[in-house]
Amino acid sequence: MQSLKTIAVIHTDFPSKFGIPRQSGLIDALKARITFEPEYRDASALRGLEGYSHLWLIWQFSESVMEGWSPTVKPPRLGGNRRMGVFATRSPFRPNPLGLSCVRLERIALSGPDGPTLFVAGADLMDGTPIYDIKPYIPYADCRPEATGGFTDGIRYDRLSVDFPEALLARIPPDKRDALIEVLAQDPRPGYRHGEASRRYGVAFAGFDVRFVVEGDALRVVDVAEL
Repeated sequence: MQSLKTIAVIHTDFPSKFGIPRQSGLIDALKARITFEPEYRDASALRGLEGYSHLWLIWQFSESVMEGWSPTVKPPRLGGNRRMGVFATRSPFRPNPLGLSCVRLERIALSGPDGPTLFVAGADLMDGTPIYDIKPYIPYADCRPEATGGFTDGIRYDRLSVDFPEALLARIPPDKRDALIEVLAQDPRPGYRHGEASRRYGVAFAGFDVRFVVEGDALRVVDVAEL
């Protein structure tokens, strides 16, 4: 049986897992680029890709590879205290650590030292994640407006108001600010931490350590430091 090969690597603003959106496409302001491994740096392999607006990425949960598997997992969005079947979730702890994400294709750069390069938006991957395959998103086949979402249909996705003092926000590059504020507004904390007040958290983003506290429905940034 042929083994999976890493064809590309994605470069994002998340050096660690904490803070990454829970699904792809939730934060379009998040930008990323995909560079191919030397064996697959062939522009002809991308011929026709420019006609698509979105792509499917098949990738490896490279930080969650483990021996063995469990038939049930505890989804963070259920507070981390309810078990669901692993195949009813998108948990990284699976028999095969494979992830699936839909991203928006912004542009293709065919030249350059690492070319060709894909520039995408809305990715939910950690920096350096290996990608096994790229496929076009085909609306007539992939879009299912009548689909139901199982237990996720009953989950509330409340947004937090974000208090980001101007002096701290000024430390973040202007082209990264909207994405960071949206990451914070979607509440990066695990579900079982939501009842804890005044606990300080930190999310690593775009070369910065962003510290914050959450009180009720409000998130307040308390410090920003370079990593």
